[in-house]
Amino acid sequence: MLIKSSRLSDCHESDVTPEAIYLSRRRFMAGSLAGAALAGLPGLGLADPARYADVDAASAVPEWFSDKLSSVRWDAVTVKGEAITPFKDATHYNNFYEFGPDKGDPASNAGALKTEPWSVVIDGEVGKPGKYALEDFIKPYQLEERIYRLRCVEAWSMVIPWIGFPISELIKRVEPTGSAKYLRFETLVDHEHMPGVQSNFALIDWPYVEGLRMDEAMHPLAILVVGMYGRILANQNGAPLRLVVPWKYGFKGAKSIVRISFVAEQPKTTWQSLAPDEYGFYANVNPSVDHPRWTQAHERRLPSGLFSPNIRPTLMFNGYAEEVASLYAGMDLRKNY
Repeated sequence: MLIKSSRLSDCHESDVTPEAIYLSRRRFMAGSLAGAALAGLPGLGLADPARYADVDAASAVPEWFSDKLSSVRWDAVTVKGEAITPFKDATHYNNFYEFGPDKGDPASNAGALKTEPWSVVIDGEVGKPGKYALEDFIKPYQLEERIYRLRCVEAWSMVIPWIGFPISELIKRVEPTGSAKYLRFETLVDHEHMPGVQSNFALIDWPYVEGLRMDEAMHPLAILVVGMYGRILANQNGAPLRLVVPWKYGFKGAKSIVRISFVAEQPKTTWQSLAPDEYGFYANVNPSVDHPRWTQAHERRLPSGLFSPNIRPTLMFNGYAEEVASLYAGMDLRKNY
């Protein structure tokens, strides 16, 4: 069980430094193409105005989510010393290339995405494969809130309160065989409602694919997410099911997942296939390993502006080194970037 004692990964305010040279992957894209609560804390529900300010209500909330919301474990994992990113920034500044290459495209275009009905396929090296309706897929698990840093490879960052459950619980339930060494995540391809998929931009071979090593997926910080800011996950943030691995760059977080495969060989992921010299399989946040076209030593925390750039040093493993560094003991993190 994760506890809230002070540790090295807890956030602390940093002195503002001069703004680093910052480039966006968009150039590359265009150019190459609560019942129970913790220790006396009261359970807080979806409508509690004190939890998060200025959160837009979801236009439609599926019954399976509203039923589970009353038993979410709030504040199961938090970051300390930093403000949560405003809901509007978290939902209007996104990379979700299926809906377009610009940061505002997902919020503008994802509303048409149909997330009901939704199914998830579990296959590969498992004892219990199957195709599950989302409500059945979620049913066995208790949801909990995880407030995590999100660090994009483009050198901007946020702090987001997610609602989900550890991937380890799914892994135990589907009984992987001894041959399963990796998890491969595949996302939705919807030619009707995803304008980015309709175009030939960036030469992406859809669907978007991501992967984790088995021990990474088993780590208690790695979660599958169905909500954020006390409400159902917004379409532009990967509804209805996305992956969140907080010590890795954000592109590892596959959105709108439709298939999870347990495989023996390391899966070839989308960005690794598209630009292997820039985006490796591991994608661990590492301030000492620069992207070939910009530094990773600093990051721009949103919200930010011309007169308040909000630049801060990047933390090793995005501040979760104490928890996850042992996963990579003995590895060359420059080679295995």
